[in-house]
Amino acid sequence: MRLLVLGGTEFAGRAVVEAALGRGWEVTVLNRGRHAVPFRGTPPGPPGPAGVRALRGDRTAPGGLAALASGEWDAVVDTWSAAPRPVHDAARLLADRVGRYVYVSSCSVYAWAPPAGYGEDAPLVEGAEADADKTDYARDKLGGELAALGAFGAERSVFARAGLILGPYENIGRLPWWLGRVARGGPVLAPGPRDLALQYVDVRDLAEWLLGSVERELSGAFNLISAQGHATMGSFLDACVGVTGGAAELRWTAPEDVLAAGIEPWTQLPVWIPPGSEGYDALHSADVSRALGTGLTCRSVEETVADTWEWLRSVPEYAGRAGVGLDPAVEAKVLGTPLG
Repeated sequence: MRLLVLGGTEFAGRAVVEAALGRGWEVTVLNRGRHAVPFRGTPPGPPGPAGVRALRGDRTAPGGLAALASGEWDAVVDTWSAAPRPVHDAARLLADRVGRYVYVSSCSVYAWAPPAGYGEDAPLVEGAEADADKTDYARDKLGGELAALGAFGAERSVFARAGLILGPYENIGRLPWWLGRVARGGPVLAPGPRDLALQYVDVRDLAEWLLGSVERELSGAFNLISAQGHATMGSFLDACVGVTGGAAELRWTAPEDVLAAGIEPWTQLPVWIPPGSEGYDALHSADVSRALGTGLTCRSVEETVADTWEWLRSVPEYAGRAGVGLDPAVEAKVLGTPLG
């Protein structure tokens, strides 16, 4: 298979490149060449492992797709998350020379708030346009879907509506923040309930499914996350304690006490959203039977956490990069423990 990846040096795109190389595919990437974080199993240096053909281009700039003026591929994987216009431009340019457009979309494209158990036929946000400039995340992602659909048609488009994505190379910082916090030890505010069911997808499982969708010639939209309860808040944090040395003491705290302290779910306490809320139904209770029926398999939370910890220790400068997390002073106040 000949694969084109638009991006390919960060998180999901990087996982797709590694998975494709593992299958023996021919891989081409188009990116700006600005990231130099090593791929797993390769030394630091220029972005991209051996065997990848690297093309340079800034898809937001005039002429930024010039490197793609020629060439043919069996599929393109696009992880773009900003304005739909770059997806629109790339899809139109590639429509006659690529077999299938695989776009990493988001469960955010559903009209808020989707009910628990929502499937791919749930109502979508309004106002999205295929060639729009940046608006908001939900409409931008749906606009990207519309852009691919307009150029490739329904039979040659795949929309992976991902939810929470975790794993090595995570550039948001959710799991890295938890690992860093637990590694510091001491009492840790653990938002309950302990058996709170989570939905997420390991980025490598996402990547394998994306490539499998090309091999299976799939089309249409798929909610791409694990089955609800594949992990719980308890198993997630227990795994963090286990891989970091076990020096932390999880202090399980009732959801109402967390909220009463003014702590923001999802951002200040990554991954966690209180049960019974609209946000919980939207982010941790989607129907994923269609994805599971087309080859999605999900590794254990222990493996995801362990491999992310291994990666973090290889790039310690990333540990403090998280844009999420709880202020230590707030945590200490809620737990009634000394700061420091």
